[in-house]
Amino acid sequence: MVYKTFAAIDVGSSGVSMKIFEITTRKGYRQIDYVSNIIELGSDTYANGYISQESVERLCDILLGFMKKMREYDTVDYCAYATSAIREAKNNMMVLDLIKMRTGLTVQILSNSEHRFLMYKGLAVKADYFDKIVEKNTAIVDLGAGSIQISLMNNGKLTATQNIPIGALRVRERLKTLRFGNAQLVHVMEELIANEIDTFQHYYLREKEIKNIIAIGDEIQNLIRIVPELSIKDNINEEQLNAIFDKLISTSVMDLAMEYKIPYERATLLLPAVIIYDIFLRRAKADLIWTPSIDLCDGIIVEELERSKKLTFERNFEDDIRSSVFQIAKRYRCNNLHNHNVTKIACQIFDKTKRIHGLKEKQRLQLEIAATLHDCGKFINMNNATFNSYSIIMSTEIVGLSHKEREEIANIVRYNAQQLPDYDELSGSIGDCDYMTIAKLAAILKVANAMDRSHKQKASEYSMAVKEKQLIITVDTLDDLALERGLFKDKAEFFQRVYGIEPVLKQKRSM
Repeated sequence: MVYKTFAAIDVGSSGVSMKIFEITTRKGYRQIDYVSNIIELGSDTYANGYISQESVERLCDILLGFMKKMREYDTVDYCAYATSAIREAKNNMMVLDLIKMRTGLTVQILSNSEHRFLMYKGLAVKADYFDKIVEKNTAIVDLGAGSIQISLMNNGKLTATQNIPIGALRVRERLKTLRFGNAQLVHVMEELIANEIDTFQHYYLREKEIKNIIAIGDEIQNLIRIVPELSIKDNINEEQLNAIFDKLISTSVMDLAMEYKIPYERATLLLPAVIIYDIFLRRAKADLIWTPSIDLCDGIIVEELERSKKLTFERNFEDDIRSSVFQIAKRYRCNNLHNHNVTKIACQIFDKTKRIHGLKEKQRLQLEIAATLHDCGKFINMNNATFNSYSIIMSTEIVGLSHKEREEIANIVRYNAQQLPDYDELSGSIGDCDYMTIAKLAAILKVANAMDRSHKQKASEYSMAVKEKQLIITVDTLDDLALERGLFKDKAEFFQRVYGIEPVLKQKRSM
């Protein structure tokens, strides 16, 4: 049996962990080792904005220990991700360079949406009951040290996701300098947290009744550990959650850490964590909280197996991204029929010109998202709608996408209606975005949008073929295409400048 090992490394806000997996051609994968160390990088970032030199030195020592463990299993392949503590640190590039120079490990920073999507992937694959539960209104509450991500699902589809900056460590650090008594501290924490959750409920839940809550993240398993007498397995009800709260109030942090063998730093996070869960349970009016044992490493291995095509999963995770984007379009009252038609045409053009543009499937997904959201800015103001659309996309977290990918989509939408500046003019304002990705996908979107400029979906079928230096687009319709023809020429000129082939619009009148 052919097998290899793979290491998934999570450089988190309150600790660093690594899981080593064995991947086999027949049985998929299994975890064979797990190591973790407490290091509160978030305490530095959330308080001072920088990771201290002392913390960097300790982090490098921990990662060197991980590398020694990897050598024990002859593990060469790995993926190491850093989350909010390093992402938000002003010296993050220096920290990553020091790690590379001192350990040889390349650590990549995850955007929040990428981080939470990996957690979601790990949950969907590892939790046996996931598919059944999310058929009814379900809130996935992913509590980290720096923030909480709330994702809503119904009928098995992702309907909304939102990040709230009230993670357990951030709450603790925010209140650390205030000298409250224990009872007053609990009251202040509840007020701070409830305000944020109530705001989320106002915009996203409204009158929706949440049937299930799935709790994942850093602290849920430690909360279960302090009440062994309750024999909690898969879920926690309100009575059990109250018992956990009572134990936290009546027992000192030091005693909890010693009795249940929880590192002291992690034990200090349990009170804000249980308050967050308790408030959400009561606000959502759910019956219980499901508690799968999931961490970022579980999502990293799923992503690795997807990327390397060593294992296929029943769930299509790109469909979750599409579902969340559709909900964004719905929120801004986009023209669903028009956007669906533009998306269909754009994807056909993309597929027919694969050999010419050389783009990958991720860029095809970016094109789909751009087509779905290209007119969302009209909700704000029909004047300057493309810039409004750009602003909405830049301000809206799209689950599963990096900041770079989202910024590229925003620019594709912006330059769908505006003229794309030359590279020298634009390069300073698009950050790390790839100029040619923007140009190629904007060229396709311009043509696709022009073909339904009337918003009447005049054709049910389109046929396309690349012949010599032309992309022949044949529209089967009896309707008048005068408007589409009039606007097509200008869009075709830009397409030809980008791709070196001329789009030609032809009409077929079938009876």
